[in-house]
Amino acid sequence: MRRTGAEDRDTRGTRAVHATLPEPLRDVVDEFADHLASVRGRSGHTVRAYVADLVSLLDHARRMGCTEVAELSLDTVRSWLARQRTMGAARTTLARRAAAARTFSAWAHRGGLLTTDVAATLASPRPQRTLPTVLRADQAARLVETPAAEAATTATPAADPTDPGGTAVLLRDRVLLELLYGTGVRVSEACGLDLADLDQDRRVIRVYGKGGKERAVPYGLPAQRALDGWLRHGRPVLAVPESRDALLLGARGGRLHPTTARRIVGGYAEAAGLPRTSPHALRHSAATHLLEGGADLRVVQELLGHSSLASTQVYTHVSVERLRAAYRQAHPRA
Repeated sequence: MRRTGAEDRDTRGTRAVHATLPEPLRDVVDEFADHLASVRGRSGHTVRAYVADLVSLLDHARRMGCTEVAELSLDTVRSWLARQRTMGAARTTLARRAAAARTFSAWAHRGGLLTTDVAATLASPRPQRTLPTVLRADQAARLVETPAAEAATTATPAADPTDPGGTAVLLRDRVLLELLYGTGVRVSEACGLDLADLDQDRRVIRVYGKGGKERAVPYGLPAQRALDGWLRHGRPVLAVPESRDALLLGARGGRLHPTTARRIVGGYAEAAGLPRTSPHALRHSAATHLLEGGADLRVVQELLGHSSLASTQVYTHVSVERLRAAYRQAHPRA
């Protein structure tokens, strides 16, 4: 599996989370983090979340008198989750923490640290699924066209011909928005793209998703035009030796970081007068608009890289809710 430099730094950063634990337990946490990243192929974000959950669990167990992993029990795990619930943790957070405990328990059992898989029967609270934020098609179009509008405005400093770096950033921003909405990829997937992942003849990008799974995702003519401008007039301006093969670059030439990409999307949404919008909202919007346009649910599942069809089915509920809202607003007997 290909890992980006940002993901490697994120995984190494988990070492700082467990400073309160005794050294033997810190070593166990480090080994578990390496297992998640190297063997399971989990993203840096998932590794950080699971490590933080494990540190919280082991710290709770230590307060209950457990001095080593071998003393961990199902009752201890349950009391830890109960304490999280009384502290106000959301159901989605509790579900993730239960999943982290089960994953650690199974790993520790296989490695001989636990005599039994103590969390194998641990139940997860069912997370309350909320409908994702979705832009209308005209709102999404206005958002992705905002960088081009700014570039055409001579009053915009970044569009000044004497400031090629600023113009390059606008070209980069346009590509980012076109790819996020035009393909529905995750922000980490967009930032992880390399030049070799582009097939411009077929207008397809190769994406490495969760667990290192590879998929091919098509993109349209607007994205192709944005890519052409970026590759010809934008990327060469920002590129430095450290850029290597990264498709999207930051202002200093390094690979664009997902955190920066989120700020870019939010900033343009605000400039376009739209509701607060994230890259994931663009992903939600792309999926919803595909289904509303008649795309098959399994095709959308493949495009989004969902391992389960249940993850994709939420967008059918979004479409139904939008229809109901339009009905209530327009029909005289609604």
